[in-house]
Amino acid sequence: MINFNIPPYAPKAPEYIAQAIQNHKISGDGQFTALCSRWIEKQTGTAKALLTTSCTHATEMAALLADIRPGDEVIMPSYTFVSTADAFVLRGAKAVFVDIRPDTMNIDETKIEDAITEKTRAIVPVHYAGISCEMDTIMDIAARHNLLVIEDAAQGVMASYKGKALGSIGDYGCFSFHETKNYSMGEGGCLLIRDDDNVELAEIIREKGTNRSKFFRGQIDKYTWVEAGSSYLPSDMNAAYLWAQLEICDEIYQDRMDTWALYQSQLAPLQEQGLLSLPFVPEGCVHNAHMYYIKAKDLEERTALIRFLKKREISSVFHYIPLHTAPAGKKFGRFHGEDIFTTRESERLLRLPLYYGLEKEKVLTVCRTIQEFYHA
Repeated sequence: MINFNIPPYAPKAPEYIAQAIQNHKISGDGQFTALCSRWIEKQTGTAKALLTTSCTHATEMAALLADIRPGDEVIMPSYTFVSTADAFVLRGAKAVFVDIRPDTMNIDETKIEDAITEKTRAIVPVHYAGISCEMDTIMDIAARHNLLVIEDAAQGVMASYKGKALGSIGDYGCFSFHETKNYSMGEGGCLLIRDDDNVELAEIIREKGTNRSKFFRGQIDKYTWVEAGSSYLPSDMNAAYLWAQLEICDEIYQDRMDTWALYQSQLAPLQEQGLLSLPFVPEGCVHNAHMYYIKAKDLEERTALIRFLKKREISSVFHYIPLHTAPAGKKFGRFHGEDIFTTRESERLLRLPLYYGLEKEKVLTVCRTIQEFYHA
């Protein structure tokens, strides 16, 4: 059996988790949380990185910091995970979906400006598969219309756009450390804050509305409830599991990149023959091999290919069902303009096995099986 995903694991993880236990500090903001946060800040160049219990919660924090209110509108792609929309819908906002680019599956930057109304407060680009959206254009639109940019960089750790780390370009960025991601703490995420001015309020919101962070830094002699907030702190044991991977981040990165490149080279002839489509990485974008996908001719062919692979014990999966077609998407959002590519391309896309430690021979087996399907 060739699994679709095996969560990343680094050998020092048990040692670090035991250390967190021995330190009698298993709740949030312990030694390993600090190590992970500093690594992210150094890696991205952002003002502050706050570990959270999920990328969903990081996005919810961004919505709170952006002061999203009932009646506001937030522009985003429909081809994304539900959390992208949920964070703003929970604040009473309407999700305004626009079409995607068929080459990257990212939001079509040329469709954003026409979707802006007097109610628009923010743009939420989603960096699909760790490949950046066209951020120069998006940031320009946001500046001209006085809008915030909140990057959903759930899949974007160690990926960049024109030399800038994904998640560090907009006002806020959100990472995921779910078990399906390149680096994992089981469940977890991170909020990236670009500007120093927004850090103090973010810390307060994350700490149940208290100024507890300032107290632990010795800036005040006692802490108290100063603002509305919640508890977004992950356990330090989760952070310990993540830290073991971040210590060997380059090894994990290169391993995944090698797998991605092998898929690309082995399947290129099928694309040249017009039988399927492969991922596209625009100039200026450095991806992180978060996933490898192919595109079949249509939904029927994709379904047949999934079945063909499954019979040969190869696990492959499709991805998002466009949000604007879902019951909640119709209730809490609207699609602006024409859905030319979102639904069509989503029905073609198929994700192949890719994880840290995936053996080369298994990748070649997947490729040979796909070649067999198309040449049968």
